[in-house]
Amino acid sequence: MLRPRFFLPSIAAAALLLAATTGGVLSGGFGATAVAATNGTLAATAGCGKAPTLASGTRTIQSSGQSRTYNLRIPDGYDRNHPYRLIFGFHWLNGSANNVTSAGYYGLQPLSNNSTIFVAPQGLNAGWANTNGRDLTLFDDISRQIENDLCVDTTQRFALGWSYGGAMSYAVACARPTVIRAVTVLSGANLSGCNGGTQPVAYFGIHGIYDSVLNISQGRQLRDTFVRNNGCTAQSPREPSRGSLTHITTAYSGCRAGYPVQWAAFDGDHTPSPVDGSGSPNDSRNWTSGEIWRFFSQFESTTPPTD
Repeated sequence: MLRPRFFLPSIAAAALLLAATTGGVLSGGFGATAVAATNGTLAATAGCGKAPTLASGTRTIQSSGQSRTYNLRIPDGYDRNHPYRLIFGFHWLNGSANNVTSAGYYGLQPLSNNSTIFVAPQGLNAGWANTNGRDLTLFDDISRQIENDLCVDTTQRFALGWSYGGAMSYAVACARPTVIRAVTVLSGANLSGCNGGTQPVAYFGIHGIYDSVLNISQGRQLRDTFVRNNGCTAQSPREPSRGSLTHITTAYSGCRAGYPVQWAAFDGDHTPSPVDGSGSPNDSRNWTSGEIWRFFSQFESTTPPTD
């Protein structure tokens, strides 16, 4: 569960986050396995048809000269000949891969009906400073390891995260636009860098209107990067009033086919689990998991984006 004890409690935490924005990221991707998400066909990885050696649980990998870890969740009844969706869930500051796993990868795993391989990487110092692009390299290395062993649809790679995890998801969208199909950033800001950030990626931003840790203006800035990149019509989406205990989700118009942008503002503070009609976050009653799953699952291999 994403319980309140994991939430960033104060402006001091925001200062700590902002102090960590040293992460430039390196260009490129993870080599031959990084088939462009815009290739127009279902693209299977080297792991398709192979008996897997990876298993669900905590894995160790060497990346940038360091020993790193990630949690892996392989679907029940895994079919080595079926290409699966791949979703990365990045944790928040002082959170962990285990927190993401125990919360069902932001509530998406229970909705996936065994259609998806889930990954939760562990950040150094429980964050995503992405110094010298090391966390982007980790993303590349984990992706390569998984796709060499398991069957992944390369047109169906996604990332999401809350707070610092949202910042890392944004960094992935900026730096790996031909690798990642879509991202969701919950209460994020530009804390992990944005190398590139000029190409389209389907984008869903979610933010509380009175976020006391990462102000909603920072989330709007991330959103507007992809409003521009995706060719959407600029607008000022409606946002709920304080005290309304609700949320408003806006789908931008005019976006390039296959590159939608959504924005959800909610009457609340810094939380990944807002609940309509209540001021108390709750993992099992939030609306975010369902909306994120619908946003990601709209992308089918047979309907790729068009150039």
